[in-house]
Amino acid sequence: MTAKVRTPEDRDELLQYRLSLRLGPVHARQRLGIEQEAEARVFGRDKRSFHLENLTNAPGLIRFCLQAVGLFHRARANSRTLTTAHNTFTLADLPEAFDGFRVLHLTDLHVDMDEHNLQAVIEQIQPLDYDLCVLTGDYRQLTWGPVDAALDGMARLRNAIKGEAYAVLGNHDSVRMVPALEDMGYRLLMNEMVPLKRGRSTVYLAGVDDAHYYKVHNLHRAGDDIPTGGISLLLSHTPEIWREAAHAGYDVFLCGHTHGGQICLPGGIPITLDSDCPRRLGRGYWQVNGMQGYTSPGAGTSVLNARLNCPPEVTLHTLSRGPT
Repeated sequence: MTAKVRTPEDRDELLQYRLSLRLGPVHARQRLGIEQEAEARVFGRDKRSFHLENLTNAPGLIRFCLQAVGLFHRARANSRTLTTAHNTFTLADLPEAFDGFRVLHLTDLHVDMDEHNLQAVIEQIQPLDYDLCVLTGDYRQLTWGPVDAALDGMARLRNAIKGEAYAVLGNHDSVRMVPALEDMGYRLLMNEMVPLKRGRSTVYLAGVDDAHYYKVHNLHRAGDDIPTGGISLLLSHTPEIWREAAHAGYDVFLCGHTHGGQICLPGGIPITLDSDCPRRLGRGYWQVNGMQGYTSPGAGTSVLNARLNCPPEVTLHTLSRGPT
């Protein structure tokens, strides 16, 4: 018997069906529609935000400038030399069972951008000891077009991640990636929350869809079922919703998107963060309105595989019980 060959139309219909079951028909229609309308635009729908990654000649221009000043080879080597950063969140009401709980935080991987960088990430995380892995978006190099190469890279990465892996989408990611990522063993949090249990104790992990470009985040839907007084961790691709998240009562906020500037002036001063937030929230640990946050500079690169004065990192967060 000859197997039936699915046409592209059949595959699109199956994808939409799976997304409707997974996300609900409204969210699925919204995300797919906005992607089709807005992907690859240089200026955002608000006409104020500028998206360098969507400018076709941006990689060549940046490469030319770095070559002209003799820094391109150094910058490319920097992008493939990862560090492991360690951060501690001290939480007075953290359940005793979660004292010392370790979270591996990966973000802005752009796995189809540079094979050497992806291999460096895999090698960097292999010896690490952690209880949970979270990923805060931007798995694809471009913001439009095919997703197959990014999915291939994410499958290789998943094989290197130990235990559970929870993720959110970024502005480079298509919602079309969700079924395949979940088939690999990633758990996508699309304006959703999951309780994490240790014995009789629970903390709550929430995640929102992209808040930078597609503006499809929903903090209320993600957090409405978190009980009052429960310790909550929020995954967001971008720090831009820091004010909303703090007022919503989240305890810990993990994000990326900024790349820490990626190409920075001496002293790590970013030229741009491509994010509507205060500069002090652009990289590393921060606090605001009682909420603790961490903006990772990311493990990968965007536009061009180059970094200056801003090394890529994977981050190990430790939850600690004690006075804040």
